[in-house]
Amino acid sequence: DEFGMGSSTENSAYQVTRNPWDTARVPGGSSGGSAAAVAARQCAAALGSDTGGSIRQPAHFCGVVGLKPSYGRVSRYGLIAYGSSLDCIGPLAHCVEDAALLLNVMAGPDSSDATCSKEAVPDFAAQLQPAEALGDKCLEGLRVGLISQTVGEGVEPGVMAAVNGALQHLQQLGAAVAEVSGYSRGTGEAAVQAGFVANDAGGCCECGFPIAGCTVEACALRASPAAPATVSLSRLLPHQHAPHHNHHMCIPG
Repeated sequence: DEFGMGSSTENSAYQVTRNPWDTARVPGGSSGGSAAAVAARQCAAALGSDTGGSIRQPAHFCGVVGLKPSYGRVSRYGLIAYGSSLDCIGPLAHCVEDAALLLNVMAGPDSSDATCSKEAVPDFAAQLQPAEALGDKCLEGLRVGLISQTVGEGVEPGVMAAVNGALQHLQQLGAAVAEVSGYSRGTGEAAVQAGFVANDAGGCCECGFPIAGCTVEACALRASPAAPATVSLSRLLPHQHAPHHNHHMCIPG
C-alpha cells in the first residue's frame, strides 16, 4: 500500500496485489507486494517496511518469513516513513535462514541516517540452530500472552481455530500461555491513531523539522540561509478532505 498506509495492498499506484495462494484474497500489507512476490517464487527474498505490522502481517498472510528488526538496526535512508520513530526496513524470505542472511547485509551503521545504531552487527545466520538440536521443550521458560480483546467478537471461526492450534503447539514446545487483558477495541484504535498523529508531528531525526519521512537533502535545504525560518502548521497536519498521504511528503518550509 502506498506510503505504508494500508493492510491489504489494494491502494497503490501499481494497482492491486493479490495473494498468490488464492487470488480472491488479499496478501496483507502494506508490504504485501514483497510478500506476494516471495510466496509466488518470483524472487528469493524482498524488502518491506514495518510501522505497526506491515512486514509481519503480509508475511503471515502469504506464508513466508517476515522480520521487523529493532529500531536503528537497519538504515531507513530513502524510506518514505509512515511514522519516523516507528518505521523499520526488514526482510521477507522463504525461510528463517534466508531472512537472517539478508539481515546480515542490511544491518549496520549509515552516515545518512542519524538514528541508525553504531553497534557491531553479529552474524545472524551463524547463530541459528537446526530444529533437531533444540529438543522437545525448546521454548521452556518462555511466556506467551494472548490478549483477550483480540480473540472475541468479530473473529472468524477459522482464524480462531488457527490461533488455538498455534497456542497448543507453543505449549507442547514448553511455553507457558496466559490470557491477558489489554485495552478495549475502541480505546485501542483511538490510541493508535493518536500515536501516529503525534509521531508525524515529531521532529525529523536530522534537523527537528516536524515532518515524517524527511530526507537529508531537504534538511540541508532548510538549513540554508535562503530557507524560510517558519512554516505554517496547516501545511503539516492532515485535513480530512485532503489526500491521506500528503502529510508524509517532505515539504520544504
